[in-house]
Amino acid sequence: MTAPVPSQLQLVDERTLRIEWSDGLVRDYSIQELRTACPCATCREQRLAPRPPSQLTVLSPVEAQPLRLRGMQPVGNYAYGLDFSDGHTSGIYTIELLRTLGRDVPAG
Repeated sequence: MTAPVPSQLQLVDERTLRIEWSDGLVRDYSIQELRTACPCATCREQRLAPRPPSQLTVLSPVEAQPLRLRGMQPVGNYAYGLDFSDGHTSGIYTIELLRTLGRDVPAG
């Protein structure tokens, strides 16, 4: 039996990506959730690093803007590369990872 794969990708709005899967499952993904779950080495290191003491962070003009998904390209037959409006493009989201994220959209 073949594992399910995305059959349709759609931006529902500026903050939500919808993926329809080959087995009929439909899931919505917030763009922020996808960015937070980035699997690249830099993002993984940042998630695992100890939190610094509370301090005010100065945001760049790009970081101060609402996060958007600018593009999504297949990487072989196993993943997608996502291009975020904050300039981050190095995460490769495997189909297995995408399947674990998001929330189910009720049928109907």
